[in-house]
Amino acid sequence: MTTAEKLTALLLRNALGLFGTAISSRLSILIFHRVRAVPDPLFPCEPDARRFESLMRFVAATFRVMTLGEAIDHLARGTLPPRSLVITFDDGYADNAEVALPILQRLGLRATFFISTGFLDGGRMWNDSVIECLRACRLTTVDLEEFGLGRCELADLSQRRQVIVRLLSCLKYRRLPEREAAVGLLRQLCGVELLPHDLMMRSEQVAMLHRSGMEIGAHTVHHPILTTLMQEEAETEIDGGREQLQSIIDAPVDVFAYPNGKPGVDYDESHVALVERLGFRGAVSTAPGAAQAGDDPFQLPRFTPWGKSLPVWAARLLMNQWNTSFSRAWLGAK
Repeated sequence: MTTAEKLTALLLRNALGLFGTAISSRLSILIFHRVRAVPDPLFPCEPDARRFESLMRFVAATFRVMTLGEAIDHLARGTLPPRSLVITFDDGYADNAEVALPILQRLGLRATFFISTGFLDGGRMWNDSVIECLRACRLTTVDLEEFGLGRCELADLSQRRQVIVRLLSCLKYRRLPEREAAVGLLRQLCGVELLPHDLMMRSEQVAMLHRSGMEIGAHTVHHPILTTLMQEEAETEIDGGREQLQSIIDAPVDVFAYPNGKPGVDYDESHVALVERLGFRGAVSTAPGAAQAGDDPFQLPRFTPWGKSLPVWAARLLMNQWNTSFSRAWLGAK
């Protein structure tokens, strides 16, 4: 570790100790998606290998890292160790296996990978189709009136990034066939024919993660917003994704991540009950906060601090320790 990393780790451990078991015995669950080999000029805030390794060195020096399944067991028994933390990855990007895994192995860390099986072996998520379409577009302006966005400037990366964010927001809650049709139209408007087919993992990479001691979790087949589906469709997506993963790793898959994950918006109580009925041991949302004994194991909160510097990232991670189910309910009542 660098001197700055050692100092930050020491300060955070002291801060957790200062606040006692009331805060240090809570569970932080981090969310990651991609870990690029080198920085992406279009999304400079996404972690690359160098920054991810710095964050993970800090995590390894500060927290007791475990898989989600192990954390669920501890929460159920009331035996969660101080400074517990789970590292999770969503969707199943190839760089999770190619870039993140070697870093985790070097540092002796385990993580939980939630994988949408419909994009394995050459597939591509709809949001990445949007991103890569705007990245590859050679036009400096594009007419997106079909999406209600009017004529959009694409002269620089900042403008392209803004258009991507607006498009993703516009399309996110459409049903799967509508998303695909929208992506096809966008490619026509942008004049883009070829998009990458190597963004997501191959099946053998999923098996490799499992053999390396990582936990594999389900994340549906096609990553739909569950509230846009009929209950039978939701069950097919959730259980079908798990069955595919179990056939790949030849082992049980018993943890789940709700796609997009906002409680009451992206999933509801019927989906929570469905996940429990299907035999999962627990599930995670994207509601911020730290978990503690007594929380619903099928709606555990997750949080990823933002900030380019390690001290800022660490400080936000510390502040999230205060955000428990009790404090969220209290603040909501206010």
